[in-house]
Amino acid sequence: MHKIRFMGAAEIGERLGVGRNRVYQITRDRDFPEPYQTFAMGSIWLAEDVEAWIAAHRPALAEDPEE
Repeated sequence: MHKIRFMGAAEIGERLGVGRNRVYQITRDRDFPEPYQTFAMGSIWLAEDVEAWIAAHRPALAEDPEE
């Protein structure tokens, strides 16, 4: 069974190695995936969408499918 994973701004920042302000800039870009859901505390994204974006836009940070 496939588990659905989510990422918030903190997880995206950690994954990309950037701070909160840069995450805000990146997630506002029109080619970044739309949030799965937005709450009062912030947005969440499907991890697979974020990972696909990373593979396309930050290939050096892409996860190795063998790992």
